[in-house]
Amino acid sequence: MNFRRGRASDVPEINLIPLIDVLLVIIIFLMLTTTYAKFSGLEINLPTADASKQTETPNEISVGLTAAGQVLVNKVPLTTVSVQAISEALRRVAGDTKEPVIVINADAKANYQSVVDIMQAAQTAGYPRISFATQSPH
Repeated sequence: MNFRRGRASDVPEINLIPLIDVLLVIIIFLMLTTTYAKFSGLEINLPTADASKQTETPNEISVGLTAAGQVLVNKVPLTTVSVQAISEALRRVAGDTKEPVIVINADAKANYQSVVDIMQAAQTAGYPRISFATQSPH
């Protein structure tokens, strides 16, 4: 039964204003929560040379640390691994070299405290330039 005779039926319409409001809120939310990564770098082309690579730097002292905790200064094992003993060994190996670079070659499974002890020994000996040797994965 149609009780509304003579009346035209309302045409349903889609109201776009609330949809636009919701989309704007979503866009603002995404803009505020997105992190932008900035990579700062300088793209340069390095010159090339055919000279052979220098095998060893004369002002470099190599300190090795095995997984067992043994310390080797220029491939010579130390009997005690105290900070004072390592510091004395570094001074002895450095001799008259001014500001040698201490290169720490530590095993991946070495104790972290042993690496800190080597760093402290280098600082005690007066050698602030420390470097860590790594290798690239194969």
